[in-house]
Amino acid sequence: MPNDHNSSESSQLTDEELSRRWRQETEQYVTAINDFVRRGDEVGWENVDEKEPEDTRQPMAQAVLDAVRRASKSGEIEGLHERFPRAHGPFIELLDENGQSLPVVFLLNDGRIVMRIGAPYESGRVVIVDDRHVESLASDVITVGRSPNRQFFAIAREDGVAIHRGWEGPIVVTLKWPSGREGIPQGFDAEPIQGTPIVTRLVPFDTGDQALLVSPEGVFVLKQDRAVRLLPTQDQMKEHFEWHQKEYPNDTLSYDLSMEHGAISPDGKLIATGHQSSLHYVFDAESFEIVAEIGHLSEYPHYAAFSSDGSVIAFNSCHFYNGMTVGVPTSLLPGLQTEAYEPDDRLIQLEKGSRVYAAIARNDEIIIGDASGYLRAFDLEGSSRWRHFIGSSVGDIDISPDGRRLVVTTYAGFLSILNLDTGKADPFVIGNSTHQERRRWLFWKHEENPLIW
Repeated sequence: MPNDHNSSESSQLTDEELSRRWRQETEQYVTAINDFVRRGDEVGWENVDEKEPEDTRQPMAQAVLDAVRRASKSGEIEGLHERFPRAHGPFIELLDENGQSLPVVFLLNDGRIVMRIGAPYESGRVVIVDDRHVESLASDVITVGRSPNRQFFAIAREDGVAIHRGWEGPIVVTLKWPSGREGIPQGFDAEPIQGTPIVTRLVPFDTGDQALLVSPEGVFVLKQDRAVRLLPTQDQMKEHFEWHQKEYPNDTLSYDLSMEHGAISPDGKLIATGHQSSLHYVFDAESFEIVAEIGHLSEYPHYAAFSSDGSVIAFNSCHFYNGMTVGVPTSLLPGLQTEAYEPDDRLIQLEKGSRVYAAIARNDEIIIGDASGYLRAFDLEGSSRWRHFIGSSVGDIDISPDGRRLVVTTYAGFLSILNLDTGKADPFVIGNSTHQERRRWLFWKHEENPLIW
């Protein structure tokens, strides 16, 4: 652990001296880490007996953060990254107090960024980031969502969901929240949702007349006249309620989900979903019938995403910070069933190692954000394309319509904006991509204003 003397010494450096040392130690560390990871990939991590390279920059972190604060306040941010390359590791000690979840982000077609600040279970707020400016939406907005075709936007408030055609466009339909009693098996009476449900994810359909709601209270399709429960299934509820009545006969019945997730296919015909205690499920988006049950290969189902053309569903399951992602060809639907923990030759091993928190499809590749702060891309056959380190667990990802700009949020309160495939690697970035991070915002709890880095 660096001592106070080293930190105090760094605070006495001029910006020029601090920049020189920060750049030098950053490049040394990044080069060493990239070589370390490359060797692990080449020979197998079980054969690597050397220690991970040490990051020596922590004593300079506070002084660098002060420089970022000054630049943000004055507006003189041009060249800031060149003077002080962005980093995550040296600031870890500050994150327990300052970091916060940014669970939803998307790019508008005009380049503005819409983002939620605060975990789904927190009150939070929604903001629009426009170049160097941040503006909050109305305080009653809980969260937002966008349809796969980018044409419809959902605005969630306490009294329900309004679906707009276009951002800030006219309201197409308003949808009520589920009661929580939808789909309850006959013979049982479960506790209704108290107030507004916690919204993990809200995705309007491309038709603009309904929305997928992913929540700890359940996964639902919100329609104009009702809500349809997808998860937990009736069989899951029946089994759980019978156990609950036996073990806790005097308690009100309830069923809360963990690691709940869901995605709509590009053509709007399929819904991929699951939660910690389920299999990977695929539902028909019209009949709401299950058309595939896929066994997870790691402990807990955690995330689902579709390829750009809808030909493959990527399902991730996890255990602690690790996981496995399998690809399910939609040509095998309906009727596909596989067993948990048993590999199946009909499925594609897309990626092994990551607990996936976010994903986006681009052409013939899927880009994931994992629990270790990496962006990773692989093709639909499971071949790795590139990796790019941001830091902390990734919160959400979105991409511009032309596939050239990526926005990424993390649980460290970072919003990163990247230009993709620039043809030139950044020597100060861990990874093997040619992406350039053009800006990083720090939405930290105890900063007076968001910082631009």
